[in-house]
Amino acid sequence: MEKEYITDYITGQKVPNVGAEANRQVVERYLVEEKGFKKQDIQVAVPIRMQIRDQAYRSYVDLVIMLDGRRLMAVKCAPGSLGSREREIVSAARLLDIYQIPLALVSDGKAAILLDAASGRKIGEGMAAISSRKELLNQFREVTLEPLAGDRREREKLIFRSYDGMNVNVIR
Repeated sequence: MEKEYITDYITGQKVPNVGAEANRQVVERYLVEEKGFKKQDIQVAVPIRMQIRDQAYRSYVDLVIMLDGRRLMAVKCAPGSLGSREREIVSAARLLDIYQIPLALVSDGKAAILLDAASGRKIGEGMAAISSRKELLNQFREVTLEPLAGDRREREKLIFRSYDGMNVNVIR
């Protein structure tokens, strides 16, 4: 059976239409057309690499919003139950950079859950809860982004790998 490909809204590249790819395309379009982000603000399929004991683990984060040179929101695009993906994207936001990315979002393109990555607390629900480009810039203009403590970082790696390993129909 031949793979079906679609054109990624942000990058313009052909990507296999598997798993949550259709959901990601809806979220990408929404962020640009409804929330005012520029395509260059949105990083697609961002590699995440970590060392867990003696093994390298590699995956990716669906989308990351970067403004003024700082990653401010990590996004997981998923079909089905969004609640089951909250912990995965919070872990990714805590691990992806040298600092904790402040916001984590899980969305299927119709519904969304916005989380404070540092605390893991839900701070909004629904697509309207997603900050606009202007709001995000204003909200984090003066905020110092803090790293995750070393001992917590090791535990967070195990959590991320556990949840990420359950993803099916993904291209790696």
